Amino acid sequence: MSTFFAKSLAVKLKQNKQSLKLGMLALLLLPSAPLMADSQNKAVWYRYYDQHGVANISSNVTPNHIRHGYEALDRNMQVIQRARPYNTETDIKKAPQRAAQAYQMESDQRLKNAYTNSQTAITKRNNALAHIKKQIIFQQEQLKQLQNDRITFKRQEMEYLRKVKPVPAQLKTNLDNNLKNIELKKDMIQSLQTSYRNTQAEYDRIITRLKALE
Repeated sequence: MSTFFAKSLAVKLKQNKQSLKLGMLALLLLPSAPLMADSQNKAVWYRYYDQHGVANISSNVTPNHIRHGYEALDRNMQVIQRARPYNTETDIKKAPQRAAQAYQMESDQRLKNAYTNSQTAITKRNNALAHIKKQIIFQQEQLKQLQNDRITFKRQEMEYLRKVKPVPAQLKTNLDNNLKNIELKKDMIQSLQTSYRNTQAEYDRIITRLKALE
C-alpha cells in the first residue's frame, strides 16, 4: 500500500508541475496579445487618390498625400484613419476670411460684455442722445442771447453814426467779441449735431447686431 501511495503522489506532483508550467507560459503570452493588436492597428501604408481617381500608396506621407487627403492603412490594408485635404494656397487665401471671422467674434463678445442685450443698449442710446440734446439746446439758447446782444450793439452803433459821432472803442470791441462768440457757438452747435447723428448711428449698429445675436 505504501508503494502504491508513493507512486500516486509522484504522479500528482508531476501533473502539478506541468500545470504550473502551462500557467506561467499563459501569463507570459498574455502581454503579447495587446502588442499584436497594436501592431495590427499601426499605420503601415498611406493612400491618396489623385485628381484622376488613381490610388497612390506609399510607406510615408508625402506633400501629395497632404494636398489630396489620405488614408492610413494597417498591414491588412484596412483603413484605420483618414486625413482631410490641406492646400497651402487655399489656406493662405482663406486667412483674411478667418481673420475677419475672428475679429467679428471678438467684437461680438465685447458688445455682450458691454451691453448684455439689445434692450440695455437701447436705454444707453436714449440716455446718450438725451444728454447731447440738452447740450444743443443750451448752446442754442446762448446763441440766441448773443444774437440779441448783437442787435443791441448794432443799434447803438447806428445811433452814433446817425449823429455823426465816432463809435466808442468799447462798443467796437463788444461788436467784435460778439461776432466771434456767435461763430464759436454756431460751430459748437454744428459739432454737437454731428455727434448726435454719429452716436445714433453707432448705437443703431450695436443694437442691430445684438438683436441678431439674441
